[in-house]
Amino acid sequence: MRTLLLSAVALLTIGTGAAVLGQSVEGLDLDAVRARSQTMQADAAALSNEVARRGDEFRHDAETVHAVAMEKVRGIDKANLPKGSAGAVDFDEMIQTASANMKDNRGTAPQFMVFVSTSMPEAALKQIIADTSAAGGVVVFRGFPGNSGKAFIAAISKVVTKDQQFASIGIDPRLFRSFDVEAVPTMVVSSSDFTPCDGLSCRTTPPPFDRIVGNVTVRYALQTFADANGPGALVAKTALANLGRTP
Repeated sequence: MRTLLLSAVALLTIGTGAAVLGQSVEGLDLDAVRARSQTMQADAAALSNEVARRGDEFRHDAETVHAVAMEKVRGIDKANLPKGSAGAVDFDEMIQTASANMKDNRGTAPQFMVFVSTSMPEAALKQIIADTSAAGGVVVFRGFPGNSGKAFIAAISKVVTKDQQFASIGIDPRLFRSFDVEAVPTMVVSSSDFTPCDGLSCRTTPPPFDRIVGNVTVRYALQTFADANGPGALVAKTALANLGRTP
């Protein structure tokens, strides 16, 4: 959306410049130049308004889906939730964190992501969550299993061992689309953050990135990215340093 808006501003600038240049050339029909300039300005304004309108529509769709999902989660009876190895899940805190992330950081993708599923073996998922959280990355799920928030909480409660790990867990199908993730686990380091589109089926092309697909450890993937010196090497080295400081 930013590119289109910048293009609209460029059109306005070009139109104005054409009128100014026209005044210094003999025999030029200044009225025609002004007319063309006004037409270009009107077209640019229309383009800018349309881009803004479509952006608002996508934002409304995303916020509607988020609101519906959060309402489903709030309807879960906390008394029936299972307990993990670290005790009962702080359900209220999870809801507050999810809401805050949507409001304050919506549209901003992390640079180190591990794409997973609740269908993965519990031991593998537990280790990935622990290591990714320690490294400063985000564990990304595509959505609720069977469209059930209760089933998701039940699965997560078995693989989260520390409360702070909840902050490193996200649900974002947009990122699955952006990086063409078809199998889990998939580990990705991106050269920079970016803004995924908010449409329900749109796909945003991400910045340059490195990716490993398969059952490898987080440390192995990060070391491979760092050694390859690809687009995500600096991010991988930072994540490795974080992981190395973990007791």
